Amino acid sequence: MTISEIKDQIKASSARVVVEKVIAKAREKAEYHALLNLTEERALQRADDVDAGKITGKLAGVPFVVKDNFLAFGAPTTAASKMLENFDAPLQATAVEKLEAEGAICIGKSNLDAFAHGGSTENSAFGPTKNAYDTTRVSGGSSGGSAVVTALDIVPFALGSDTGGSIRQPASFNGVVGVKPTYGMISRYGVVAMASSTDVIGSFTTNVADAELVSSIMAGRDDRDMTTLPDFFQIQNDVKLGQKIGLIKDFMTDGVDADVRARVNEYVEGLKAKGHIIEEVSLPMAEYALAIYYIIVPAELSSNLARYDGIRYGHRAEGIKTLAELYGRTRDQGFVTENKRRIMIGSYVLSSGYFDAYYLQAQKVRTLLINEFNELFSKYDVLIGPVAPTPAFKLGENTADPIKMYLGDIMTVPTSLAGLPAISVPAGRSESGLPIGVQLMGPSQSDARLLALARSMEVK
Repeated sequence: MTISEIKDQIKASSARVVVEKVIAKAREKAEYHALLNLTEERALQRADDVDAGKITGKLAGVPFVVKDNFLAFGAPTTAASKMLENFDAPLQATAVEKLEAEGAICIGKSNLDAFAHGGSTENSAFGPTKNAYDTTRVSGGSSGGSAVVTALDIVPFALGSDTGGSIRQPASFNGVVGVKPTYGMISRYGVVAMASSTDVIGSFTTNVADAELVSSIMAGRDDRDMTTLPDFFQIQNDVKLGQKIGLIKDFMTDGVDADVRARVNEYVEGLKAKGHIIEEVSLPMAEYALAIYYIIVPAELSSNLARYDGIRYGHRAEGIKTLAELYGRTRDQGFVTENKRRIMIGSYVLSSGYFDAYYLQAQKVRTLLINEFNELFSKYDVLIGPVAPTPAFKLGENTADPIKMYLGDIMTVPTSLAGLPAISVPAGRSESGLPIGVQLMGPSQSDARLLALARSMEVK
């Protein structure tokens, strides 16, 4: 289901009929637990306004879903946590506002790892989301719910956030397109913060053209988010021929699933057939990317989560006698185990005596990684590699082993640390029928060129 097809359905019937069908389908697919809440009343009112001509735009009447760490009206914004279980947003995220300004209709809030901490959506305080192709397997994370509602054809697109792979990995696991833009391309205002130096806003779609359209609408400067860049994104109709593309050999080792390597190699052969030049390249600093990430990101998120103290908003523990007890019990009750693990790591690396040894050192090594990317992009237009070492794994398979879970991010965190654009596009299936994605990476602000290249590779 594409945006264009939805618009044709609206013309043939009405926005209300389309939205009612979408909401009914969402309820039919409830077993996947991809949605935490529907925004039915508000969605139907907006559909009626589209039909009455009060709402117009490029996406008039087109339904979509937002990850439940986006502030949006019509349902609580929970971030899949007990801490925000009953929090009603007083405003909407800029990305949501821009889409609604073009007539799009939000029909629900999707499940995620609580506060976006995780890579499987098993860390949700309200239960995991199941993979769209195999309900015994994970949806990926942290934006698993958004990936699944797109893969199940409930909506033509959904929004997610990507800090270290949280859009690309679930996109790969569920066979859809997942876009992680250049850092600062899309405003993060109104999205629950995880790690401020790597958080980005992106989308899931069933095809690249829709990803381009959604990205073009959300992109641009926002005075309420000082990290945003001037709008540089322009959809490119033509693809540069004979691009030099580097296949990252560090991501194609024996430790990577054979099916994953096979699908990436097949995609590479397709690029060669289109006239592009493929060469193997090395990214030695990628070996340290995961260590850098799991020092810097917990440090930033421990700071961002300090606001949840039982006083200002969100969950508040009852029967408390002292302030210290209020803080402690509120945070113990409101956060899941993974939240607590990352807060403890972050607090440790920022503490007196360890800041220089861990956090400062990680930032220095991060600079070396960025320099390595810059060197590669002085010679190559695009880099390519797998999204994850394996297809979707079984539910519960890695929950008792945090290190094994973290290793699933090894191919996505390097571009996040460098603030570079990267997209996951479907590359085929494993022998057992599970989707596998390939990752295209480019220099800063090359988003439109990356998407154009991906579009040229889609099977017509």
